[in-house]
Parts: sequence; structure tokens; C-alpha cells
Amino acid sequence: MREVEEVSVAAPDEAVEGEQQPWLDELTPRQIVAELDKYIIGQDEAKKAVAIVLRNRWRRQRVDEELRDEIAPNNLILIGPTGVGKTEIARRLARLAGAPFLKVEASKFTEVGYVGRDVESMIRDLVDISVNLVRADREQEVQEVAEARAEERLLDLLLPLPQAGTREREPETRDGGDDGIQVFIAGPEGVTAETDDGDGPSRHQRTREKLRKLLADGKLEERMVEIEVQQAPALEGMMIPMGGMEGMDHNFTEMLQDMLPKKTKRRTVSVSEARRVLLQDELDKLVDMDEVVNEALYRAEEMGIVFLDEIDKVAGQRGGMGPDVSREGVQRDLLPIVEGSTVATKYGLVRTDHVLFIAAGAFHVSKPSDLIPELQGRFPIRVELKSLGEKEFVKILTEPKNALLAQYSALVATEGASITFTEDGVKEVAHIATELNERMENIGARRLQTVLTTLLEEVMFGLPEEGTGAVLVDAEFVRSRLEHVAEDEDLRRYIL
Repeated sequence: MREVEEVSVAAPDEAVEGEQQPWLDELTPRQIVAELDKYIIGQDEAKKAVAIVLRNRWRRQRVDEELRDEIAPNNLILIGPTGVGKTEIARRLARLAGAPFLKVEASKFTEVGYVGRDVESMIRDLVDISVNLVRADREQEVQEVAEARAEERLLDLLLPLPQAGTREREPETRDGGDDGIQVFIAGPEGVTAETDDGDGPSRHQRTREKLRKLLADGKLEERMVEIEVQQAPALEGMMIPMGGMEGMDHNFTEMLQDMLPKKTKRRTVSVSEARRVLLQDELDKLVDMDEVVNEALYRAEEMGIVFLDEIDKVAGQRGGMGPDVSREGVQRDLLPIVEGSTVATKYGLVRTDHVLFIAAGAFHVSKPSDLIPELQGRFPIRVELKSLGEKEFVKILTEPKNALLAQYSALVATEGASITFTEDGVKEVAHIATELNERMENIGARRLQTVLTTLLEEVMFGLPEEGTGAVLVDAEFVRSRLEHVAEDEDLRRYIL
């Protein structure tokens, strides 16, 4: 069966096996499908199609350079009703590959005020995502060094170096002549005394090490320190010419802010806040942004994935009047981006020749053949996804790593309570969701979210006061909570 399942809530950003390397050197198409199986149930044909597409990108990198540029990406269209997993397949594929991924609704380009260059904005957004992705990787590599440097700067703020020609400012008393200097150090546990006999590390160094230990123990988090922070120049009130900017980059404001001189301002903040500010400052110094941008542009061009959702909304019978003309205009503006062109971004020029485009749509009213022939030719692979049934809903609720029932169990556990779903209870939830999809608009697996939210409303509302305890969700529990809602036409319309 060619059926796919999608858990309707956002999945946690957890690491996926094999994600460390940008290119999937060790994952075959069969293994890619196995990774997708952890989150998406069924739909073997769609998984096979995207696995081959992803592996072909890796294979292309191994081809002779002369032929490499000639190999075009295998763009594909996922066809199926809402809530069957089209978006989830593309998102999981991008996360598995560690590739820049952008989801954009094609229908937004038909809105009032649409102009042709707006279509290029999705490539600019893809490059921004790529830069953030590479920067996060680089920051992770230098995280320990940055934390060590931030700690040293924090210690300098807590215990400034004594100026030349002056004595250290700690209160001191001489005990027994020149035998030693007694120094009193004020810490969170009170005032302690120590004697400086002139041997070993200086008094300042010993005090610094004591503060370092207090920092590590988290005992100075609320102490206030004064730091200098940079402020971006405010552009409000500046006269910026708006005419004649047809060829100008959309990020003109950001470019202008980078050109203007930065101002510094002294702020008094807590140690915990100062640590965050200083850490980010050290990361900015350690990360070479030129290297980040070069790598990001390469990833966007060679690994980028653009998910064009609602592509059916811009498809219509050609030659019509009114909205159809606008839709065909959107298709013609999308065509050069999909087939390969050069887009100007604030980081440089980006070629879209090898960006992978995955289109998706329900195609209830229109058909893929209603797209203009040129655009159809740029999406040679088409995979159909079917509606979900009760059997698939049961699997969605229990089998994926980010299953809905596991999410609710984790939420309930934060209140010290527990919730258990019996087998017949899960089947009853799936049955009611399937029945509602048949009676009302079929929204696929997303119906499970609305059913579970209504089912557990009283439980989630009363948890803080009721404290620890066990909640058993069986078939009787489900029927008692949902039966009156499912049978009442008016309630069902607005609640479920």
C-alpha cells in the first residue's frame, strides 16, 4: 500500500543517525528509507523515490567534473490530500541529509502586491538558512574555547587587575609584624580570611581561583557586573530613498546597518546574563564568517532543498480569465528558478541549477497536467499519496519515535503524573478520527491532534492541582469524553 502517515505536531529537533556528515557517505537508499520509517509509517513508493533522489545527489559528487554539471536534480511532485505526510517526508529528508531546507507556499505568490522578483526571495531565504546552519556547526566546534575565554573575561569583571603603583583593594590587617598579610575575602558564604606570606601565587591569583570555583559552582549567578555591549544603529527616521530600487537587494536595510558604525553602551547585568553576552561575543570572534559564507553558498547550491507546497493552487486551465492569468504568471516566474538561474543575495550570487525542488499539492480541483508544459518537464517524478485510514492512525499514534501518545505522556510527566493508553483506547481514538474525516473535511492525520486535544482537555487542565497520579485512557474513557461531541453536529463542526 502506498500510504504515508504524519504526526501533526512538530517533531523534536533531535539528532538523526548518520547526520554528522553533510553527504550521506554510508547511507544507501535502503538505509535512508529505514531512517524515514522511524517517523513516517508506510508509503513505500514515496520513500523510495526521495531516497533515490537524495542518493543521486551524493552519486553526482563522485562523477567526473566534466559531466557533473550536466546532471540535473530529479525534482519530484508529491500528490495527495492534506495531512498524509508530504511535508513530513521532505522535512525529514532534509534533516537526515543535514541540508538547508526551506518550505514555501506557492500560493503566496498570487497575493495582492505580487511582483515577479518576489519568487527569488525563496532562494534568499534558503541561503540565510544555510548560513545559520553552517554557523551553528562552526560555533559547536569552538564552543569549549569560547566558554573558556568568556569565563576569563567574566573573572576580569568580577576581580579587576590592580592598577600599576597602587595596592590591591582588599581589606587587610598585619598580624605579627612582617610574618604575613591577612586578607579578608567576601563570598556568598560569608567573609573568610587568608594569610599572604609572600610565597607561591600572588594574592590576586589566589582570589581569582576562588572566584573561578564559585563560578563553576553557580554561586555567583545573581551578582551584578558592568559590561560593554554593541548597539546596532537605529534606522528609524533616516531618509532612505525607495524609488529606483528594482535591482537592489531586499536586504538593503541589513546591509546599511552593517555599514554604519556600531555604538557601545555600558550595562549592569547579572553574571548569568553577562556570561551569555560574552560567550556570543567570543563565538563571533572565533568563527570566520567569510569561511561560513563560502561553505553556506556551496551547501545551498549543491545540497539545498526547496519544498514548494500548494503547487496545485497556482495550476489552472490555461487560457482562462481572472485568477488563472495570475496563476500562470506565477508558474512562468517559478520556471527560471526551477530550471536554473542566478539569484543575487546579500552573501553573493547563487546558482539554482542543482537545488532540489520538491513540489506538493492535493490536486483536488486541478491536475498536474494543468501546469504549463515547461514547468511539468522540470518535475519529471510524480508520486501519489493516498488518504489514511483507521489502521494507519493506530500506527501513527504508537509507532513513530515522535508519536503523539509519547508526546502527551512526556507532557503529563512534567507535572509528576502518568498517563497510560490501552490498546482498545488507542483504537477508539483512531476510529473516531477516521469517522470524523469521513463525515467532515478530510484533514488526514492532523485530525488526531484535534481529537486528542479534546479528549485530554480536562486532564491537562486539572493536572497542576491534582498532583501526582495515574490516568488510564481506555475505550470507555474515550467514548465518555467524545461521544456527545462526535454526535452533536454543531459541536463537531466547531470543536473537531
